[in-house]
Amino acid sequence: MASQSDPFSEETAAFIVPIYPYDVPRILESSDSLFDFVSPEYLIRYRPLRDVLPLSAAREGYESIPNLYALLDSSIPDLTGIRQTLAAPRLGNGGAGALIGIVDTGIDYTSPLFRDPDGKTRILGLWDQTVPGPGLAGSGPLEAIRYGTVYRKEDLDQALASPDPLSAVPSLDSDGHGTRMAAAAAGYSEDPAFSGAAPQAGLLIVRLRPASQYLRDFYLIRDGVPAFQENDIMLGVKYLLSAARALNRPLVILLGLGTNTGSHNGTSPLALYLASQNRSGGLVIVTAAGNETGFGHHYRGRTKTEETFEDVELRVGEEETGFTLEFWARESELYSVGFLSPSGEETGRLSVSGDPERRLSFLLEPTEITLTYAASEAATGSELILMRFYLPSPGIWKIRVFHTLSIQGEYHMWLPVRGFISDRTFFLRPDPDATITDPGNAAALITAAAYNPETGGICLHSSRGFTRTGAIKPDLAAPGAFPPADAALFPASGQTEADGAALTPESETDFSSLRDQLFDPAARPPETCTTSLAAACTAGACAILLSWAVSSQNAYVVNTPVAKSILIRGARRRPGAVYPNREWGYGILDLYQSFLAMRD
Repeated sequence: MASQSDPFSEETAAFIVPIYPYDVPRILESSDSLFDFVSPEYLIRYRPLRDVLPLSAAREGYESIPNLYALLDSSIPDLTGIRQTLAAPRLGNGGAGALIGIVDTGIDYTSPLFRDPDGKTRILGLWDQTVPGPGLAGSGPLEAIRYGTVYRKEDLDQALASPDPLSAVPSLDSDGHGTRMAAAAAGYSEDPAFSGAAPQAGLLIVRLRPASQYLRDFYLIRDGVPAFQENDIMLGVKYLLSAARALNRPLVILLGLGTNTGSHNGTSPLALYLASQNRSGGLVIVTAAGNETGFGHHYRGRTKTEETFEDVELRVGEEETGFTLEFWARESELYSVGFLSPSGEETGRLSVSGDPERRLSFLLEPTEITLTYAASEAATGSELILMRFYLPSPGIWKIRVFHTLSIQGEYHMWLPVRGFISDRTFFLRPDPDATITDPGNAAALITAAAYNPETGGICLHSSRGFTRTGAIKPDLAAPGAFPPADAALFPASGQTEADGAALTPESETDFSSLRDQLFDPAARPPETCTTSLAAACTAGACAILLSWAVSSQNAYVVNTPVAKSILIRGARRRPGAVYPNREWGYGILDLYQSFLAMRD
């Protein structure tokens, strides 16, 4: 039987609990539960899974159940102005003295990309949540984390000097996404045309553990698709902040993960936690906008007072075994729903009053729908209707939306991000706007869209703004395309989980061989264009900016809002286009012009 004191166990459930600072002493004195503090505003409470199943959003609270986040798929061209900046005598710091912290799938720490010329690692700390261990020690419960293993720079250097590094430090990046992010942001090589954006920045890395099965079941995530828990990401950010403070160095936090679960207004626990840190000097937070445009996962409804209801048509693919669907309306609105199945069976209007959670079954379909109403969701005050479809019959479903109170006459629905559901499940009349994934909707963060530097156009699937309530997102666009095979490109991960050994090229400077291992043309076609790479490029630019401002003791105190304004003012804007823009934000990243704009 699993112990309540084992957060690492699949038999333990995690909940995100908001707290007040004056509650902290009482919580520390209690002995009836196990927890990890994220900050004075949030803690993660662990409970035996047997005590909470079946998981219920109505009973536990929608906001307390961790969201699941997906990877946002992943030669920084000179169009960013980064190389021009590096060539300038007073600006060419390469991010030296700054740190880039990445919460993702880990890193191939054996790669030459992440070493100094003397062979020592540039990774100054690595917390691997997947390796059982004591976690992170601290001066008290507020600083400690109870699971995983932390490796210091000294541990990694000793491993690299050994005949079998992975036996000494068994930390892998089996997916490769985190390694690609790190390479784009801070990869180093002796060939300047082949490096990441900030090749002299130090790295802090968090390898996320895969989501627990009970949460995959709750969100009906398909088998085999990578998914990561919100509470693990929050604690990963906590580790990055703690490590950067201990090193007394400025930090850029880079997130290449996203979700369609939530308000799309930056009010998830993760987004609010990040926002609470954004004014700290020497800290900049960058996230990807997402790759959701064109997949039919967003619907915007507009009600008319003379109509009793509106039918929203949803196509469900043949192979779909289950999915969630979220309905959000503004504080001034109140709606209820009903369903019409592909066989024509109708539920009628399901009132908001009464039981906040109910399960619907159909006579002619094997489908069950769990419906959870929240007239005023805790973080926003907005109405939320959470719909969970079990074994949905393929075909056209109609979600019948009835308005009880409609002043502004607008509501939204979101399906899960691509990968969490079949590509054959989508709205028949989707809206391509408001597709930024969380936490990218948070105003406090720098959110990067992706464009293709070869074509000059926005990437096909780069998520579009604005937020649900009209706030400006994304903030700017950066290169997100994989260059053609003959283009200069940062090199690849040299590690696979299959053989547990490094894939070593003929020499440590054979970067084209490393590139081919990471960017296999058959697996990663040249037209692939992702916002995670755009965010990595933007994070590297922010590291250079922090290095200039903090390490060089210039007059600027740079935090996330200041960095955002500097990059926006220097962004390149195309003649005739209107800014801010739903696709481009305020324009295209140009670090060199941003420095010039400060001078002016």
